[in-house]
Amino acid sequence: MIRRLRGRCVARDADGVVLDVAGVGYFVHATPSAARKAESAEEVVLETHLHVREDALALFGFASAEERRLFEQLLGVAGIGPKVALAIVSAYGPRELRRAIAAEDSALFESIPGIGRKLAQRVVLELKERIAASPEWSADETAGSGTAARHEHSDTSHRVARDALVELGYTVAEAEQRLATVDPDMDPADRVREALAAA
Repeated sequence: MIRRLRGRCVARDADGVVLDVAGVGYFVHATPSAARKAESAEEVVLETHLHVREDALALFGFASAEERRLFEQLLGVAGIGPKVALAIVSAYGPRELRRAIAAEDSALFESIPGIGRKLAQRVVLELKERIAASPEWSADETAGSGTAARHEHSDTSHRVARDALVELGYTVAEAEQRLATVDPDMDPADRVREALAAA
């Protein structure tokens, strides 16, 4: 199993990048963050997942181990193949995806092209326990009940603010993008004002 590649990006197209590793060019289906990382450095390290089928081998590349871990967890959901899993981890960062799963926020997944309501709900249902048991989330939970309460408040505040932006005419994806730059500790009204001010 190829889990990591270190090399130089020698080509890029809409589907991924070609990494030159000791004279061998590997085509890697990459997330946008992995592709940017590959293009911006003389030498880059990408976390990878080798997907094996009867008729093909495909490499998928990620900017971080956390991106790869979410991709692999998504592959365990019925009805999700590597292309759909890559589309999900390409659309939002690991933090946003973990938050949406923990908060049962299937609307975030529905905002991704190719993800319908049933599949979005299945992702949330099947991954909620796995995400809650992940080291990143567990570290927050074991830090104390105050941290857990802050997570719950932040998730609720985020959804209220996002729903308000959607009511104002933004798509879910646009609202998520605007809120990503706003302090998550603000109350929903202030978050909406900050998001609109940044427009």
